[in-house]
Amino acid sequence: MGSIPITRSRFPASPRDRPLTNSTPDAFATAVLDWFDHHGRKDLPWQNPATPYRVWVSEVMLQQTQVAVVIPYFERFTSRFGSIPELADAPLDAVLALWSGLGYYARARNLHRAAGLIRDQHDGDFPTRFDQVASLPGIGRSTAGAILSLACGQCHPILDGNVKRVLSRRFGVADWPGRSDVLARLWQLAADCTPQARTGAYNQAMMDLGATLCTRRNPDCQRCPIGDDCIARAERRQHQIPASRPRRDQPERETLMLVLRNAVGDILLERRPPVGIWGGLWSLPELPTGEDPADWCRRRFGIAPSGLEMLPTRRHAFSHFSLQIRVASARFGSTPASIADRDDQRWLGPEAIEAHGLPAPVRDIILSLATDAHQIGGEST
Repeated sequence: MGSIPITRSRFPASPRDRPLTNSTPDAFATAVLDWFDHHGRKDLPWQNPATPYRVWVSEVMLQQTQVAVVIPYFERFTSRFGSIPELADAPLDAVLALWSGLGYYARARNLHRAAGLIRDQHDGDFPTRFDQVASLPGIGRSTAGAILSLACGQCHPILDGNVKRVLSRRFGVADWPGRSDVLARLWQLAADCTPQARTGAYNQAMMDLGATLCTRRNPDCQRCPIGDDCIARAERRQHQIPASRPRRDQPERETLMLVLRNAVGDILLERRPPVGIWGGLWSLPELPTGEDPADWCRRRFGIAPSGLEMLPTRRHAFSHFSLQIRVASARFGSTPASIADRDDQRWLGPEAIEAHGLPAPVRDIILSLATDAHQIGGEST
């Protein structure tokens, strides 16, 4: 897999059939770069210094997440794991703990796995060949192009969500970008527009345009450097282009989580399977639908808990379904021998919980149950 060749084809004609001030790829890139020089973001944490490792971490964190949310996570993460070998050598639990609350945890698992591959196959140095970068876990075509252009000065187009929106509106590509033919069209436009010189600055500018001016709602077309030539603006369709993903009824699921405490107040956590929702994170035991918590404990641990209490139901939204979480709280007078610590099951106190990656709703449940004498610290997100 290699980079897309940069073609310099003519832009499609405007439906309004009028001269365009940015009617060539060179003029388009010049307008975008001029805007970036005066208004672009140049003080983001991963830009100073913009090493391949730091840009890589930021690009993975920024997938489906806004810059303002990412910044504190990025700073904590790179402070703890300052290099690829440090990340590769760290236990996955430590990586997931610093990712807790950021969501889409497969990104963290892929980041950790890719760091190990770079350590083992590239002596810990981030590769600089496009095909090598794009083959790493969690890195696709756009992310590879972003890393190599922003950190290494190479010429590669990118197509993240912000860039898709800018190009779709400017060139009137109205359909949903998730369709394969629409995506192919946008990639061709991205390749046509990307300049050979200052590619990193141009790519950053396109992301900044989408994040700050060409936003999903209420785009600031008056300040946009390509607004005079924007087909969506000319047709007054900024809020219709690009089309949204076709609506589907979002299913609802339900689970019952059990907060089990032993005599000293430690909470029982279990590691989830490595793939799937919250893969590899530590979570509260989940009971089958309709199961009585006391009966479940007797059957699984050979002892019934005391002080069983049902707590308020919580709701957590995923991208493709909504989860209703019922919560039960109970206590064991002594720790049953059948639930001693093991690789996938642990009794954890406050400090130990801090060092483990927990899903945000699970962390919130534990925080809500913390007593003055036994606080569970940490930030709830």
